[in-house]
Amino acid sequence: MEDNKIYDTIVKSEPITKSYSENKKYCVTTTDGMKYLLRISPISRYEPQKSLFVLHELLATFNDSICKPIEFGACDAGVYSLQSWIDGEDLEDVMPRLSESEQYVLGLKAGEILRKIHSIPISDNPIDFWTALPTKEDWAAKFNRQLDNNINDYHKNDLHFDGDTNVLDYIGQNRHLLNERPQCFGFDDYNVFNMMFSNDGLVIIDFERYNICDPWEEFCDIVWSVKYSHHFATGQIRGYFGGEPPKEFWGLLALYFADYLLSFWKNHPITDDFWGDITLELSQNVLKWFDNMNNPVPTWYLKDFHVQYLDGIPYKLKEPFDFSFLSEYGKVFKIFDEQASGCICFGVSNGEHKYFIKFAGVKTVNNYDLPVSDAIARLKAAVIKYKEMAHPLLIRLIEAKEIGNGYMVVFDWFDGESFSVETPLLYEKFKALPIDKKIYVFEEILRFHEYAVKCGYVAMDFNDYSPLYNFNTGEIKICDIDFYAKQSYINGFGKALGDMVIMSPEEFRIGGLIDEISNVYTMGATAFRLFSDNERDRSPEAWALNMKLYEVVKKAVSDEREERQQSIKQLIEEWRTAK
Repeated sequence: MEDNKIYDTIVKSEPITKSYSENKKYCVTTTDGMKYLLRISPISRYEPQKSLFVLHELLATFNDSICKPIEFGACDAGVYSLQSWIDGEDLEDVMPRLSESEQYVLGLKAGEILRKIHSIPISDNPIDFWTALPTKEDWAAKFNRQLDNNINDYHKNDLHFDGDTNVLDYIGQNRHLLNERPQCFGFDDYNVFNMMFSNDGLVIIDFERYNICDPWEEFCDIVWSVKYSHHFATGQIRGYFGGEPPKEFWGLLALYFADYLLSFWKNHPITDDFWGDITLELSQNVLKWFDNMNNPVPTWYLKDFHVQYLDGIPYKLKEPFDFSFLSEYGKVFKIFDEQASGCICFGVSNGEHKYFIKFAGVKTVNNYDLPVSDAIARLKAAVIKYKEMAHPLLIRLIEAKEIGNGYMVVFDWFDGESFSVETPLLYEKFKALPIDKKIYVFEEILRFHEYAVKCGYVAMDFNDYSPLYNFNTGEIKICDIDFYAKQSYINGFGKALGDMVIMSPEEFRIGGLIDEISNVYTMGATAFRLFSDNERDRSPEAWALNMKLYEVVKKAVSDEREERQQSIKQLIEEWRTAK
């Protein structure tokens, strides 16, 4: 190995700047075209890094979801290690694009992997090679010493956080929980920042520290995962324990969080330009999560959250339900379980054709506790709208029928994505498109709504989830017209159903007339959402198109109905003239 080092065949090196450690990291390519992650540490860290590499090798044999260590040695820059390159994305970047169920399932996987890491028997390891291995001693003695040091350092600090008495009292009252705790090898930084998402699923990366610890202490680092997803954090705990954790876990978790907070306060002072706000936020969060240390079960733990599976796809409902009737259409490849309509939706494929299937008849998680019968009635009423407004820009209705004690509507599948502001990554992706592509989308939205008017409908609840855009082909479809109303009507509710940013003033006012002129406002507000720097900024400075188009759209969003264009057709004509 010394004569044929992979390190010596590196021909390309790209620095990776996203790191908080002292190590320098690079994506390197060798003469044979292979990519690796290269980590360079100071030569003074040779022994600890050697021990870390040996541990990494051992862990990789226990689990395929851990990046593989390849080579270790010294170089001119210090001590280096090479590991397999993961073609994927950082998990914290992926998380916002995943459903709550998908986040939860990834958490389950993370918990299972951590359990395997902790299962490595200390006595079975090649200790002779571990020249920097921490000394194993009685856990209670070791951790109590750590608590004493952190408490003393905290008291020496001139700056304290509100509620610190609650934290200190909890520590004093619960030290006995440390007695007779087992110990294991610890990852010492197990959270979303050290995880990636690839085609093969979850991958654990960045083995930069290790320790011998109580396995439950390792859950302190979940604090950073909580920031991105309560569902992931809940899943990690359940995946680790194979279900609900034992009651004793919560008391120790709160104790370890309390110590983590004091340690963080010491090592990342609030006077630091970078860490100060993070430290303050952590202090506030720990007290909030544990109800000022009065409840050891943190508020982010979702006790009543559970998932079911259909063709291997996770989803959540408030009750079990048999969806076997979907097999008539093929295999489920996508599930939409977070709709507020009371419906659950599926992407289903038989290999030749894809379908979008909408079903009402079961208690969904986001139905605001409305009766299932209401969801069924609304879905039935929507069918006639898809028939009467059938259009190339509207997803195509195939059939609708009663089934499974509910009601099912089947559409053609469209390979598009919502670019709602509620899906920030897709929204920014859409905003980054060339202007002509965004203009095309807006004009297609106008074209469909001109047609809806001809069919005698007023667009109710049109929002930025309604258009679907295919980023590969540039095609657009309208996917949700369930609440569109036949003809105009008087607002009897106050705030009508819809997107508050693009709703007309009369949709907030009891007695307001809601009609085509209201839709003119909605279309104008949609233009500002698409072509302004900020969807709420309707100033000329934020507008991306010419000033003639700005004047047309500004007229459309007039508070006074008589000052707007009086029809969608007029809005379209003025828009075309201004171009």
